[in-house]
Amino acid sequence: MQSAQTLVVIPTYNEAENIGHVVNQVLELPGSFHVLVVDDGSPDGTGDIVDGLITTHPDRVHLVRRAGKLGLGTAYITGFRYALERAYTRVCEMDADLSHNPADLPRLVAPIDADEADVVIGSRYIGGVRIMNWPLSRLILSYSAGIYTRAITRLTLQDVTAGFKCFRREVLEAIDLDEVNSNGYSFQIEMNYKAWKKGFRLAEVPIVFTERTEGRSKMSKAIVREAMWKVWELRLRSHFGRL
Repeated sequence: MQSAQTLVVIPTYNEAENIGHVVNQVLELPGSFHVLVVDDGSPDGTGDIVDGLITTHPDRVHLVRRAGKLGLGTAYITGFRYALERAYTRVCEMDADLSHNPADLPRLVAPIDADEADVVIGSRYIGGVRIMNWPLSRLILSYSAGIYTRAITRLTLQDVTAGFKCFRREVLEAIDLDEVNSNGYSFQIEMNYKAWKKGFRLAEVPIVFTERTEGRSKMSKAIVREAMWKVWELRLRSHFGRL
């Protein structure tokens, strides 16, 4: 394995309609992108589709099957550990539902390669709102969440909950992954905040986010409540030197 390879971690639960398209689009990109799918026991056969892709691309497509629906945050932690156990120097996150355009991945990696940033976020809000097919109520909720989070944590990011991002390996090595306990969209806030507090450079690049056309959204009221409380926990733990 070449040291410059990038691992793209894609959590899945019932993404059979989308996963083949996503993985193939990543593999078609210039550069050396590998894919790790972390599947939470999808009953629709998502894992079996990935197994078929592994047969065709055994060196570039990888799969971790988990016993059940264990959540977004723990899926990413599983992917991070997988990357750190190997020679990957950059680790990206993205959704499986084509809301994130795989063609934007090189733009996330570029600031890291240029030594301009350590964490790069594909931002829906930097330089304007770039979201397709969301109802106004969800857009207001997401945008308000950013204002709320910035006010409490003092993060300067415009898109604090974005799930399309890339980490330099050293960031993941510096964060105690055992202490990351968010499991919804607040996972993104927690990782951003911990990287920022450790002095790593965060940057945003504009992307267009398109709401899924196949399958069902994983958004829930419980996810929103977790994010609301998590920002206070992070701020207080930081204040008392326990982050």
